[in-house]
Amino acid sequence: MYFDTAYIAKFYLNEPDSAAVRALVEAAGNLYSSLWAVAEFHGVLHRRIREGSLTAALASQLADRFAEHRTQGLWNLVAVSESLVQRTGSALLSLPAGVFIRTGDAVHLATAREIGEREVWTNDRHMLAAAPHFGLAGRSV
Repeated sequence: MYFDTAYIAKFYLNEPDSAAVRALVEAAGNLYSSLWAVAEFHGVLHRRIREGSLTAALASQLADRFAEHRTQGLWNLVAVSESLVQRTGSALLSLPAGVFIRTGDAVHLATAREIGEREVWTNDRHMLAAAPHFGLAGRSV
């Protein structure tokens, strides 16, 4: 099961659909994401600090918990290699002009495809719409 960073964040933060995402995690066998998710997750925490909905101390605790879970094998993070970046770039250039996709989301979609996943779990509407262009089904709780 492949999660983008938004779903990883929902596992650690109390947001809409967090309970459903936590249930998915508990039921899943193997959970995958891109190593890119580490930087993105820290970016989510920083945004929450900036917005005032999270203290720096709690953000640090959540970052540590995410690191512990990675070490324990809860999250299997796929390296962002040069060849993956090249394939992501090629995939971006081959998309129809009307497809809106952020580069980081394209990295997630290319990573999921690369490791043989058939689905990607996210609540990002643009990523859900772009998933079929990467040969994936976009799923959301």
